[in-house]
Amino acid sequence: MKTKVTQVQWRLGSMEEVVALSQQVPEFDQPYGLGVYQQRLAGVAHRILIAQLGDQAIGFNVSYARSAQELYVWMVGTLPEFRTLGSTQRLLDQQMQWGRAHGYQRLSVKSRNRYPAMLHLLLSNGFHIIDCEAKGDTSLDHRIHFSKPITHAE
Repeated sequence: MKTKVTQVQWRLGSMEEVVALSQQVPEFDQPYGLGVYQQRLAGVAHRILIAQLGDQAIGFNVSYARSAQELYVWMVGTLPEFRTLGSTQRLLDQQMQWGRAHGYQRLSVKSRNRYPAMLHLLLSNGFHIIDCEAKGDTSLDHRIHFSKPITHAE
């Protein structure tokens, strides 16, 4: 029996939870340790969300303020066996609502060509490609920069 999307909840989380979850996401070859999260999020407004199914944490979304106008979605991950439940979309929606409520004008994200599901999610949510950064040995590693205005309700 397949679990319904409505059963996935979200809650505020911790850096330690994100580190533990990211170690279970196969796309992260070398997941960041706690020190990287502490350094990146120190002294800036940030928000850590955890997707929860029952008692199990199944995904995360970490965002922080790059400026008074821009909320940057830095790290996103969902455990593979739970990717069809809509949790990534739900966390993205929550970050957009929170950003709007706190006066940010845009949400920005970077992804890579190697993650077509994330690229599709961003494009289907009205994000626009604003830049492409050549990186790595192949075009699969290129960083694609996205941005979306969030100043009004969708």
